[in-house]
Amino acid sequence: MSPPILAFRGVSRDYRSAGGAVLRALRGATGELGAGEVVAVTGRSGSGKSTLLHLAAGIDTPTSGEVILLGRPLAALSDGERTRLRRDHVGLVFQFFHLLPHLSALENVLVPALVAGDPADAAEERARDLLARVGLADRAGDPVDGLSGGEMQRVALCRAILRRPRLLLADEPTGNLDEETGRAVLELMLALARGEGSAVLFVTHSAELARVADAVWTMHSGVLERAA
Repeated sequence: MSPPILAFRGVSRDYRSAGGAVLRALRGATGELGAGEVVAVTGRSGSGKSTLLHLAAGIDTPTSGEVILLGRPLAALSDGERTRLRRDHVGLVFQFFHLLPHLSALENVLVPALVAGDPADAAEERARDLLARVGLADRAGDPVDGLSGGEMQRVALCRAILRRPRLLLADEPTGNLDEETGRAVLELMLALARGEGSAVLFVTHSAELARVADAVWTMHSGVLERAA
């Protein structure tokens, strides 16, 4: 079997409050994702879902245990090494899109390639192809602040997958969309990711949306109760 794209090995994450109390956001989480696998993370607000994603992306590091991305334990890397690993191999999709309103849809999609210094012509060809695949070819030159919520989320998806990430992380990617648009965007995200062979870990409050995943991980008070 191929090694997992992402693995959690007994991962815990503690935070200290202003009063000095220790708050345990994650408790001994264990699970893994392989290439092309889609896992949904469900649970109530404050259960540790976003902490899990931040650890997966190397934005945060565990108090104990290991997060292993593409065979590399993230805690053993420097901040710069984690940043480069995330830039080159992880795509991030957020609930609030985080697009740049003064740029066009195409320019927003191209931002990761510009930051990484990728060849401009190849990056633009890839960006235009992705926009076409999500039905936005004719909106490529439009400012994103004139797009609908569903269209902006599709732009955000294209941006996240532009550099063919090995891992796609999504935090409530449909949370600001109506149910029908949200489901369409989620199915599109999974189709794009599976077509690229990416592993996908996405957070959702919706049990219905979670059912489109290959497996569901359930969080309760920082405990990953099921990783199947």
